[in-house]
Amino acid sequence: MAQLEVKQVSKQYKQKKAVDNVSFRLHENTCVALLGPNGAGKTTILRCLAQLLHPTSGTIHFDNQAHTEDIRPYIGYLPQYPKFYGWMSGLEFLLYSGKLANMDKNALKKRADELLALVGLSEAKNKKIRSYSGGMLQRLGIAQAIIHKPRILMLDEPVSSLDPIGRREVLHLMEQLKEEMTIIFSTHILSDADEISDELLLLHNGKLIESGRLEDLRETYKTETIELSFDGDLNDYHEEIQHLSSVTDISIVRNTMHVTVKDVAEARSEIFLKSNEKNWPLTSFTVNKASLEDMFMKAVQK
Repeated sequence: MAQLEVKQVSKQYKQKKAVDNVSFRLHENTCVALLGPNGAGKTTILRCLAQLLHPTSGTIHFDNQAHTEDIRPYIGYLPQYPKFYGWMSGLEFLLYSGKLANMDKNALKKRADELLALVGLSEAKNKKIRSYSGGMLQRLGIAQAIIHKPRILMLDEPVSSLDPIGRREVLHLMEQLKEEMTIIFSTHILSDADEISDELLLLHNGKLIESGRLEDLRETYKTETIELSFDGDLNDYHEEIQHLSSVTDISIVRNTMHVTVKDVAEARSEIFLKSNEKNWPLTSFTVNKASLEDMFMKAVQK
C-alpha cells in the first residue's frame, strides 16, 4: 500500500521550472533515494513533500487522508543545512523539538533518552551543541526529525558535507531506521544510494526519468561486461581474448581487463576453456552489475 502518492507535481520559479510533472509513490518500510545532479529538483520535491513549499500544480496525498489535511504529524524532515542552537545541549534540543510537536512531557523525556542512545549521543547529551562534530550534528538532526515517531522520514543530502567517519555513522543509522519507517533521501552521491536504498527515483532537469526497485533497474540497464585480472602483463592475453566469438570489445584500465560480451554464460565458458588450455594465471573473474552511473547515463540518453 502506498503511504504517500505524488501526482503530476510541478514547481515553477519565475522563468525556471524546478520540478516538471513528477509522479511517484512511497511504499511502507522502504528506503528511497532521490538521485540526481545538483539542480535536478531534489530539494524542491522534498520541500513540497514536507509542506514547506506549495506545488504550482499537482497533488501530494498521504494514505487515506483528505487532500487538505496537514500531514506534518506523520513526517520527519531534515534539511541539507540544519540549524541548531549552539548554547543548548543535545538533550535540551530534543526536548525543545518534542515540545514543538506537542508531545506529552513524560513521554518526551523517555523518547529523548531512547533516541540519544540510538544515535550514539548518550555520553554527549549534556554537552553544548557547539562542541559537536559534523557527524554528531547530523545524527542529532535525525533524532529531532523522528522525535514524534513519524511514519516517513525525509532527509535532504544527509551525508554530503560529512567526512568519511561522519558519513559512515549516518549511513549506519539510516540502515537501522529503515526497519522502522519509510525513508526518502536526496543525494548526488551514487555510492550512497547504491548502498542503502531499496528503490530509486532518478531526476534530471526537474523531470523524473526513471524509477523503480534497484534490482529491477539493474536488470533493465544491465551491461554484459566481465572484469578479468591476470598475473603479469594484461596485454599478453588481449589478442586471444579479443578473438573469442562471444567478445565484442576489450579495454584495459590499470590492472583490470574490461571485456564486453554478447552473452555472459558463453563468454565464461570460452574464457575458462582458453585459460585452462593456455595455463593462464587468471586471478579474478567478475561479472559486472550495472552501476548507478551506468543506469543514470543510459536513462538520460533515452
